[in-house]
Amino acid sequence: MIAQISQVADKSFDYVIIGGGTAGLTVAARILNHPANKRTILVIEAGQPNLDDPKILLGGTFGGTFGDPKYDWGFTTTPQQHSNNRVMTWNRGKGLGGSSAMNFLVWCKPSAADINAIEELGNPGWNWESFQRLTTGMEHFTQASPDQLLELTHTHIASYRGIDGPIKTTVPGTAAPLNKAFLDTLQSMGAPLLEDPYGGNVTGCWQSSACLDRSLKWTRSYAATAHYLPNKNNSNLLVLTDATVSRVLFRDELSPEGNLIASAVEFIYRGEQYQVGVEKEVICSAGTIKSPQVMELSGIGRREILEKLGIPVKVDLRGVGENLTDHTFCGISYELDPSIPHKTFDIFRDATLAKEQSRLHLDQDNMHRYGISAFSYLPIQIVNSKNAQAIIDNTETLINGQIEHSDLPPGLEKQYNIQLRILKDKMEPDLEFIGVNGYMSHRSVPEEGKSHLTILAVLQHPLSRCHCKSTDPTEQPDIDPHIFENPYDLELFMESVKYVRKMAETEPLKSLVVREVDPGTENATEEQIKEYLKNYCYTCFHALGSMSMMPRDQNGVVDSDLKVYGTTNVRVADLSVFPMQVSAHTQTSAYYVGAKS
Repeated sequence: MIAQISQVADKSFDYVIIGGGTAGLTVAARILNHPANKRTILVIEAGQPNLDDPKILLGGTFGGTFGDPKYDWGFTTTPQQHSNNRVMTWNRGKGLGGSSAMNFLVWCKPSAADINAIEELGNPGWNWESFQRLTTGMEHFTQASPDQLLELTHTHIASYRGIDGPIKTTVPGTAAPLNKAFLDTLQSMGAPLLEDPYGGNVTGCWQSSACLDRSLKWTRSYAATAHYLPNKNNSNLLVLTDATVSRVLFRDELSPEGNLIASAVEFIYRGEQYQVGVEKEVICSAGTIKSPQVMELSGIGRREILEKLGIPVKVDLRGVGENLTDHTFCGISYELDPSIPHKTFDIFRDATLAKEQSRLHLDQDNMHRYGISAFSYLPIQIVNSKNAQAIIDNTETLINGQIEHSDLPPGLEKQYNIQLRILKDKMEPDLEFIGVNGYMSHRSVPEEGKSHLTILAVLQHPLSRCHCKSTDPTEQPDIDPHIFENPYDLELFMESVKYVRKMAETEPLKSLVVREVDPGTENATEEQIKEYLKNYCYTCFHALGSMSMMPRDQNGVVDSDLKVYGTTNVRVADLSVFPMQVSAHTQTSAYYVGAKS
């Protein structure tokens, strides 16, 4: 249940979970549902409950919570030197469910090779077999309806999909002619059509499932509906919202092994500072940006940073806040032929039509049942077959030069070698392409009454790495993602824009578009494309790695049991522990961390 401060302040709980987001609520449910475990749990969430909120539940409203402080942390970066000194917004979910309450509903899984790389970096048991077992167990998939199959072929392999889990997934409604044109065009350009992308191979083109619950009028299925609501009346669970954790407190004495023992969690509620005791463990699930902030404020982090900030050093862990990485995306938008009717999300720019769609949500077909479902993940060998080897050779020279002549952080050399291996593998993807039925680039103002197709190009495995740090739990941490610091990232990203333009010149997509809106024909050369990317790229909201799960001497922060080095009873369970980026939208990965914790 949602707790009052009187039920929490100066009380003690077996487990205190910092953050009621995607992974945090999954952890809470896992502890509650363990047959031999009757432990008490407190979840402390900085945001509001936001339950039964149409801005979250209605499928077609994805993106509508971005920038609203009720739902969004609204983090911003430092000026990006290699992206024309732009300050970028990093939208992250705030409130019960975290980013699963505000994402674009996409349910997809990474390449098996990406997950197996986590085990290769020193984490036994963190592999594709484990990932597939746990994520399939969380899913309740409803296949496409007969009416949907009449419009657009959709296949799936039953053994890849779960049918009994709490996360409801299904084949969303879509503008079938646009999706079909997207997939058919890619096939004509050499991309294979996958029967089902949920078995560890994502290379090709395919249709994704979305986290929509058909049984509840196609509303969003997310961590709060899946893990909180079914357990809200469990007497062993309390959830305190609107409370910001400031730090973890430790006993004065160490364990026999010389490690810290967490005794309490300090938090701020309505401007007042409180404490809650910990009997068993603290589990930090505050997310990729906030978890390192909590650890640094608790005295766990890089010594020189903590001392400079005036924070007493309890554990010198150099990896805290380091190794952060994210996907970067950019939109390439096209105006659609007005003589051909299309169902696109452009309709929501008209207030009257948007209101009508919300009314139809109750019992008729409408855009709130629609999702983003046309995807392609491709290797550079397909995106630019002519120059692929030169790109690979140049990247290998760049990486080897950095390894030989620069002071790389421990552990990064292993990551770079894995990334190079993936780049050389023509069966592993380097770039993602998403068909969005509507305008979703950022340079132009879309014209009234026009319909659009936007193809998002997304860089999957950037070489650039980031850092975040902070001294005040109520203020945003400093985030420096170093976007395009590594020249490889910009070169490969540029190739994706060139590929999208080839798609627009290839049938059947060619017959549906009338003009390129963004970047626009005036941005034709490679240098002009690079400038467009610097000016209009954005984070893809898939940040991870800032509390990496690797050996301590490799700049790891947590071990393969998610325990923070130098502590006996503090774990981290969120995407920050993933040491490398994956070729997927990261929602399933966040649930996986929560389920495996």
